Amino acid sequence: MATRASWKGHLKVGDLICAVALHTAVSSSDRVSFNIINRRTGHRVERQFVDSETGKPVERDDQVKGYRMENGDYIVIEGDEIAAIMPESDKLLAIKAFIPCEEIDKLYFDRPYYLAPVDEHDEEALALIARGMRDGNVVALAEAVLFRRNRTLLIRPHDDYIVATMLNFDYEVRKAETVFNDIPEIKFDKEMLELAGHIIGTKTGSFEPSEYEDRYDAALVELVKAKIEGRAPPKRKQPAERKVVDLMAALRESAKIGGKAPAKKVPARSDSRGKKAS
Repeated sequence: MATRASWKGHLKVGDLICAVALHTAVSSSDRVSFNIINRRTGHRVERQFVDSETGKPVERDDQVKGYRMENGDYIVIEGDEIAAIMPESDKLLAIKAFIPCEEIDKLYFDRPYYLAPVDEHDEEALALIARGMRDGNVVALAEAVLFRRNRTLLIRPHDDYIVATMLNFDYEVRKAETVFNDIPEIKFDKEMLELAGHIIGTKTGSFEPSEYEDRYDAALVELVKAKIEGRAPPKRKQPAERKVVDLMAALRESAKIGGKAPAKKVPARSDSRGKKAS
């Protein structure tokens, strides 16, 4: 069954326009979800807004947004005031620039969508744009009003599809210096680096999404199943005790577990024919 589009509009590149739709590429609908119920009655509990001082319920018409000032007071922002400053949607996804694939920092990636043609008349134009980006090894930056806000999206070909990834704004991405500024520069000796490189080499692999399981959700499924069947819930395995050890000792032990430890290098010497012996 085809998924329902989250947004429909037109993709514009210069004078080239085609009708497109955004479909969410990720979804949490398959996760186990719960409702809050009253333990005594078994009835579902409904959420209710109450006044923080009086404790009395507040009707929907009396609920307004407020901005808290430094002195603790609030200024009221009415719904029509917010609506007046919202950007109007023209249903246009306008490409502003094409940039090299590796230029954008992945920290800015937010939510991915599949960008699909609306009907068969738009397939050729969209396929042409994708082919041009693939041949030029570039991606596109586009702007649109989506979900009542102006957004920036990264459009790129992905296998045989086109993906439009919503980007975070610059003020939303925390600077690394706020976390790592106090960490001093650390120097490692040659043996440490060789051992670390050896361990990494023994763990080299590839990314297969199907091999990675959401163990928490799987445990929730098993818990619910056990409750339905009247069985005792499964017990959680206790994690093994971890001891803080010397870094060099840990590297040497890890190298043994991952395979043979790297052999110590012996300086090369010349044989009787003038060639270097290994």
